[in-house]
Amino acid sequence: MSSNNGHSNGHTERRKFQRIRLQVPLFIRGTDGRGLDFLELAKTLDISGMGARLVSPRSLRPDDIISLTIPAPLPASAELGESGTPPIQARVRRLESVGDTELAAVEFLKPLE
Repeated sequence: MSSNNGHSNGHTERRKFQRIRLQVPLFIRGTDGRGLDFLELAKTLDISGMGARLVSPRSLRPDDIISLTIPAPLPASAELGESGTPPIQARVRRLESVGDTELAAVEFLKPLE
């Protein structure tokens, strides 16, 4: 007899936001292990209101705080800055390598609305 109280071992039951497979180019801004600032073009593989999975040309580290900006041709405004979306702050939660490609699962510090 199983005593898992109806819960599976997967992560699905924990998700409050559905993950959507969506490839969006974005800029990752952060600080590397030597303390140097970087700005890299990356893309999402999937995204939800709580986080995203990214393909990054730069090696990230678990628990790094990074800033994500989606380059978008938006009109300049005081609220948004020159162009693009307001930066989204995220924490690197998990890293995985697939061949020569590094994937990073990130959690947004503030859920998207």
